[in-house]
Amino acid sequence: MTLKKALLLFSLLLIFFAQSVAQVLEPAKWSWASSKTSVKAGDELELIFKVTIEDNWYIYANDFDPECGPMLTEVKFPNAKGFKAIGKLKAINPKTKHDETFGCDVKIFEHNAEFRQKIKILSVDAIVSGTYEGQTCTDAGKCIPFDGEFTIADLTITAGTTSQVQQAPDPVKETTVNPQKPQVQKAEVVVDTVNVKPETKPQYGAEVSGPVLDKTILEGEPTYGNDSFWTLLVLAFIAGLTSLITPCVFPMIPMTVTFFLKDTQTKREGIKKAIIFGLSIIVLYSSAGTIFAILLGPEGLNALATNWALNLFIFAVFLIFALSFFGLFEINAPYQLVNKIDQKAEKGGLTGVFFMAFTLVLISFSCTVPIVGSVLALSAGGQILKPILMMFSYSLAFALPFAFFAFFPEVIKSMPKSGGWLNAVKVTLGFLELALALKFFSIADQAYHWGLLDRDINIALWIVIFGLLGLYLLGKLRLPHDSPIEKVSVPRLLLAILIFTFVVYLVPGLWGAPLKALAGYLPPQHTHDFDLAAMIEDKQKGECDEPRYADFLHLPHGLTGFFDYEQALACARAQNKPVFIDFTGHGCTNCREMEAVVWSDPAVLKRLKEDFVIVALYVDDKTELPEAEWVTSKYDGKVKKTIGKKNADIQIANLDNNAQPFYVLVGPDEKVLAWPYGYNRDVKSFVEFLERGKKKFKERYK
Repeated sequence: MTLKKALLLFSLLLIFFAQSVAQVLEPAKWSWASSKTSVKAGDELELIFKVTIEDNWYIYANDFDPECGPMLTEVKFPNAKGFKAIGKLKAINPKTKHDETFGCDVKIFEHNAEFRQKIKILSVDAIVSGTYEGQTCTDAGKCIPFDGEFTIADLTITAGTTSQVQQAPDPVKETTVNPQKPQVQKAEVVVDTVNVKPETKPQYGAEVSGPVLDKTILEGEPTYGNDSFWTLLVLAFIAGLTSLITPCVFPMIPMTVTFFLKDTQTKREGIKKAIIFGLSIIVLYSSAGTIFAILLGPEGLNALATNWALNLFIFAVFLIFALSFFGLFEINAPYQLVNKIDQKAEKGGLTGVFFMAFTLVLISFSCTVPIVGSVLALSAGGQILKPILMMFSYSLAFALPFAFFAFFPEVIKSMPKSGGWLNAVKVTLGFLELALALKFFSIADQAYHWGLLDRDINIALWIVIFGLLGLYLLGKLRLPHDSPIEKVSVPRLLLAILIFTFVVYLVPGLWGAPLKALAGYLPPQHTHDFDLAAMIEDKQKGECDEPRYADFLHLPHGLTGFFDYEQALACARAQNKPVFIDFTGHGCTNCREMEAVVWSDPAVLKRLKEDFVIVALYVDDKTELPEAEWVTSKYDGKVKKTIGKKNADIQIANLDNNAQPFYVLVGPDEKVLAWPYGYNRDVKSFVEFLERGKKKFKERYK
């Protein structure tokens, strides 16, 4: 394989990875026909629906318990004219399967499916048409809802006998409705909607309403980008560079590069192998991000980010690695696997180069896993391509030195030799991992409302951790494997000054200081034992009910509002104000930063308090809803049983977005007033966003 071919192959791999999660998938293709092409009014016939299903996909039938969870295949006739359905839709020979995801037995079709529906023709002007909907899934847990319309075009209808012909029914009265899934109609623009009372909350199985993004109304509006993605890419790149100075990786740089430039080959051959080596590392790490994204999907990534078991597992992993870095014990890679792969690498050639890269990845396991885990955790709440591109950024930084030193081998001679300083790096990383471990515990604590790690306790622990790190850098604290320090080097002294400055910055936080720079990494302000802002908060004015869930969900800076979309919409209608929707999450770092940096600005805070009804919709809250409030998603057909899943579905199904923070302004008819606003810490832009929404509201409703 030449270098050119290797680069081409790598490019094709990246394109495939991107397309595998970015394209619109349609694994089920529908066709339809009637059992007769010529009938008389009063005759009965069957509508025959056939579905061609791609390999590794299946669709659900309709003859199993609808409360199991999956979306049943349905055929409906919402505007039946001149005909009526007889009986239910019949699935022809489906296969019984135990669905591990939903934990129940279901009926499915693989490869091909057939459904039949009997109808009766009532008049000669009958138009046989309707809709179909259902859900296509894979065993990997990925599901895609589908829907469509059909019309039987080649049906000839003639007049029957007097006894056969019946008057065509009122199409509204004859609308077929699934008893397990009541119809929910979205609000449209109505002049008197401002004073309309809110609709009854949707019952179990109903679809939840939400904001309507009407692009014709917002034509010409500026689009507010989400610059947090670029920030995450930079953080991933920095994490990759940080991995290079860990004790597992740093000593291997000169050793590995020297292998590529050994005397038995030309410099050109060595450079080519070094580049292939670097590309192999990028492919290996990027593949991990790709698999992570494909298996979970957009909603799965968000749910995983706040899953209590995963976050406590990561907390434990960080704690264990921190103790290992302190010298309590050693964590080593699986040597049997490493030895086998190392034998492959010794065979030489480009295949050997790839296996050498694989060996490096495995050997670096004990130092890079916590860093890689942090990179993937940062991306879990956002778009599906983030894990892929972040791992690409991480691995690019990780692989660059090998290509660089292959081009400039003389630089290797001037590199510092591994020794005691590497153990100091290891211990320093141990302190940092100990501090970061609290973040993962805090995410689970906030999502499930355990109340175990409040803000003041977290700050106190950080003060102790970083205080000890400062003493360690000055040589006042020694751990196993440390060499005695006779003199403190200038770099260590400067780093110690920075650490102690950070500790001093943390201290006022014990008494309620906002600590804006750390807003995304600490528990929210309302968990602090002494929160002055909460003591002087304003009460929501107007004839509005007490906010639901206010006993465990809170808004920052003394703001009052709601945590339930329907309740906020009702209050906004009563007060004739627009709704400010904050799609947020307990585990959303950028949400806390926006609240601390942007919301706290007097110009923003004044507008939020006076001009809007605020609703914070937590997409990761695990609180179970009463059964009467469970809703069926029109996005994936699943029943949403928690506050977080219901709110996440409102965002995904109505706004085609699953990133947080995400701010939306809507009027009483639920029409969006200005382009939604993502993560952008520019106060001026945020004020402009609010003002544009206010202006549109006055134009349309006042």
